[in-house]
Amino acid sequence: MATTRISPPARAGTERLPDGRLMGWAEWGPADGTPVLLSPGAATSRSLGFGADVVDGLRVRLISVDRPGLGASTPAPRRTFGDFADDVRAFAVRRGLDRPAMVGNSQGAPFALACAARGVTRALAVVSGADEVAAVRFAGVLPDDLGRLVDLAVTDPDSAEKVFAGFTPQAMWDMVMAGSPECDLAVYQEPSFAAAYRQALTEAFAQGPEGYARDTVLAMGHWDVDLPSITVPVHVWYGEEDASHSPDQGAGLTARIPGAVRHLVPGIGGAVLWTHAEDILRTLLR
Repeated sequence: MATTRISPPARAGTERLPDGRLMGWAEWGPADGTPVLLSPGAATSRSLGFGADVVDGLRVRLISVDRPGLGASTPAPRRTFGDFADDVRAFAVRRGLDRPAMVGNSQGAPFALACAARGVTRALAVVSGADEVAAVRFAGVLPDDLGRLVDLAVTDPDSAEKVFAGFTPQAMWDMVMAGSPECDLAVYQEPSFAAAYRQALTEAFAQGPEGYARDTVLAMGHWDVDLPSITVPVHVWYGEEDASHSPDQGAGLTARIPGAVRHLVPGIGGAVLWTHAEDILRTLLR
């Protein structure tokens, strides 16, 4: 298993968007490296990066961004996937990134897919991506509790947001720990990783739970993302032990994206972003 070293960002700040809102960002790697954006996982902030031990060697400038209402980014109630893609486009212009490559991890995946569908990015890696669980092909195969939440997100999204707004950083930590296989727990519970993960959870909820709640109701509902229109290279990564992010480990998701390639990594689950960072970044850059 590859290293999972975590380190604080080399640089961090906020960028003002055209409508006056702020987007929080954090960077690792050389400031003049190839820009790669990261759309982080559920309820985590910009501060939890990946590949700290490989970005310098690969000449990658990894830039993690806070979605609206999480971390340092200004809330944007009622926002959509398309709104996030517009934010990222404006952010890239203002920071001189042109069309960067992008990584979407876990719940950050559909937001990154929206960026690819709108031509904001030039290549995409979906890693342990939250799948479109409201899709018809998953009807009847979801666990009962999840199925009820998905139904609520589809039929009454406002009520679903209120439910998701009841989550806390501790509740998120407990949920991930309870639902992860031992191979992932070996990563998540390593002291330095656990400290960084808990910090990112705390930062994500610093403005309240509404940012996470909006993310979740979007991710659990029907995606307003035109996957067949994506023309950039897409690689989809899942650990073989991952039983929580996609009922079919991304097989159907990959099939919906023209030319997408799926990678199943043995011996790991949802922590594959951190255990196989170099493979993911090298494939993305290629």
